[in-house]
Amino acid sequence: MTFRPSTKDINFCLQHIVDIDDFYLTEGYPDFDGDILSAVLDAAGDMARDVIAPINVVGDHQGARLENGQVLIADGFGEAISAYAEGGWNSLAADPMHGGQGLPKTLEQACFEMFNSANMAFTLNPTLTLGAIEALSAYGSERQKTIYLPRLISGEWSGTMNLTEPQSGSDLSTLTTVAQPIGNGLYQLTGQKIFITWGDHEARENILHLVLARLPDAPVGTKGISLFLCPKYQIDDDGKLGDRNSVRAVGLEHKMGIHASPTCVMAFEGAVAEMVGPPNEGLAAMFVMMNAARLAVGTQGVGIADRAWQQAHLYAIERRQGRSALTGQGNAAIYDHPDVRLTLALCKAKIDAARALCLATAKAYDQARKGRESVRDRARRREDLFVPIAKAWATQVGCDVASAGVQVHGGMGYIEETGAAQHYRDARIAPIYEGTNGIQAADLVGRKLSQDNGLAARELSEDIRLFIKDTETKNVITLSGLIDALQTFDEATNWLIQQKVQNPATVATAASRYLSLCGDLIGGWLLAKGALAAQERLDQGDEDREWLRSKIALYEIYSTQILSAASAHLSAIKMTVAPLEALTAAAIYPD
Repeated sequence: MTFRPSTKDINFCLQHIVDIDDFYLTEGYPDFDGDILSAVLDAAGDMARDVIAPINVVGDHQGARLENGQVLIADGFGEAISAYAEGGWNSLAADPMHGGQGLPKTLEQACFEMFNSANMAFTLNPTLTLGAIEALSAYGSERQKTIYLPRLISGEWSGTMNLTEPQSGSDLSTLTTVAQPIGNGLYQLTGQKIFITWGDHEARENILHLVLARLPDAPVGTKGISLFLCPKYQIDDDGKLGDRNSVRAVGLEHKMGIHASPTCVMAFEGAVAEMVGPPNEGLAAMFVMMNAARLAVGTQGVGIADRAWQQAHLYAIERRQGRSALTGQGNAAIYDHPDVRLTLALCKAKIDAARALCLATAKAYDQARKGRESVRDRARRREDLFVPIAKAWATQVGCDVASAGVQVHGGMGYIEETGAAQHYRDARIAPIYEGTNGIQAADLVGRKLSQDNGLAARELSEDIRLFIKDTETKNVITLSGLIDALQTFDEATNWLIQQKVQNPATVATAASRYLSLCGDLIGGWLLAKGALAAQERLDQGDEDREWLRSKIALYEIYSTQILSAASAHLSAIKMTVAPLEALTAAAIYPD
């Protein structure tokens, strides 16, 4: 199908929900204004539609392959990576000191939504590079920043993240890769890493691997992990390439989806590397990269959901079958059957909500770093609270919408030729990598919720309550669903904080359901902001009446269909752990 970038929806979200104009011509973004916003979004849409989207199906069919020790990527991907780099897309939010444009991450993530929607497997390549830029910007030495950052920001080189090992999975305390000092600030890495996205390829002249490893005398557990920078080709002090390093891809995973993204097994065989940040403190540096990646993965969920919805929506308009209960016409488009239209409407409402959640998280990131001093602490708390919700809730939306897209296609959705199945296969990884959604939920209730005795959650509740108070006086949109969901959120939050010390297993059991409640509530609040803005534009005589009314209708559907489930979330959250304790392995699966 023809891919259409959702530039209009994204622009509306940025301007009327996220309020990105708070950044216009500020100290942190002195050159950023509405004209730049529109120009960048339009150019990103062109890049997504004309360069990245056309190779999506090719990449899915061809995949990546390992031949004679070399990773070969699908046709057109090398050229697209070059075009992407030449367009300066890696540099959007990077520091101008190293060649970046210094624009907000909020705008960067808006662009990346379109790139992911066009081709998720492709966009994983620059996504990992952006994470490397974040880590080096935060923890790199001045020499490392001078040599490596300009080449990553320009897209001349790409970056990877090497955490997982065969025996460790998500438990980084069991990492065994060793870093042996060899003098002059250099180390030799020996070990194996798995699931390394875009771990090897020939599309860029060099690849910088950020690797977690242990020094020989490191303490056990996560406190003994250091971060190292290991280039595919060794580099001198002038940044010139030297000999091939002793790191190589020894296998490629055969995956359910994202076939064009080479997922490598990487062997470090005495590979020369240098340390990033202090010894035994590598996990803190890597978490900078992981947090950036988690928000980026949430954006992936939005992008793939939008792509799947577009295809399903177009198919529903064209496919004719039966008599419509909405219009009374025979041989009606299946879009005119209430169940299909409601399915697609719910998908669209959740996409809009997930988009707003991810962009609101990115805005908190920007404000925490470049906002006024008076708002930075609060923004940091908001970012910390939102990151696990954005990652988990938005990626679940990606899976739900892609699955619904297959369903709308009926039997044809199960046939690969239509392309609907690819979106589901691609979407399914996002709730798994960069910390499973269960890990995000555990992080939310185990760490983020209890920080400062729940201050970030209370601030969120205050913001929503203030919005409700201000909006009720205007009497233009229905708020009952949002009000009930907020009350439920407050009750669930207070209950979990009270239970944390005495009943930690109960709190852990409730974690995923609580995250769902948070995502539902935040999504409803942000959609309500959009509905209010749409109504105000209508009242001002805006001629785009049909599209603006759709924003109000989507909020009303979301409120009825999603926010109404808040009480069910609360009942599930308060379930005791006793039924789980009874379900021992022997009890449920006896010999």
